[in-house]
Amino acid sequence: MNIIVIIPAYNEEAAIGEVIAEIPKEWVREIVVADNRSTDQTAARAREAGATVVYEPLPAYGRACLRGITYIKSLLVPPDIVVFVDGDHSDYPEQLPELVKPILEEGYDMVIGSRALGKRERGSMTPQQVFGNWLATLLMRLLYGVHYTDLGPFRAIKWDKLLALDMQDTTYGWTVEMQLKAAKQRMKTTEVPVHYRKRIGFSKISGTAKGVVLAGYKIITTIFKYW
Repeated sequence: MNIIVIIPAYNEEAAIGEVIAEIPKEWVREIVVADNRSTDQTAARAREAGATVVYEPLPAYGRACLRGITYIKSLLVPPDIVVFVDGDHSDYPEQLPELVKPILEEGYDMVIGSRALGKRERGSMTPQQVFGNWLATLLMRLLYGVHYTDLGPFRAIKWDKLLALDMQDTTYGWTVEMQLKAAKQRMKTTEVPVHYRKRIGFSKISGTAKGVVLAGYKIITTIFKYW
């Protein structure tokens, strides 16, 4: 399969090896860990597990994702599909075949892994996260007419379609920017149920009141920005 996986990661030394190990290797060509200025052994653990490591010195989720994209642009042979998955072991990487199936078999451009449709372990999402997802997807439906149930980080998209989106957000608005731009460009998108569990380690966003407020603010303002 000509699929490349991008894993943005910041201080995930306890989780990153497990995430990489659970990705079905027969389905992917390369795994790229975008190390977002980690101060622990994230990069070393990722290389030991067989991933390519690229560095993003400026902190923020979107910047790490963009660094992974920049690396892919440098390759002589581009992938057909790019998959994004978090590095904290909250997603189930073994579900990658289910995630890309609609692209391979039904011609979809982008697939969002929906935690709302799948089995979610108790405590894996805070009440603030659940409410924020509900509010964001409601606003997207009212303003853009798109029916998403989640802004989940586990997602797959055709490489040429990803380039067409011209992603810009460097922080918490990354996922919603992708979904809104895909809607505005009338890309063929769908969702599939994915499972979700408690992450390994401490969340840098949902684990602090400041992180929750900043993430919520950025998501809401991004929704109105593209309206």
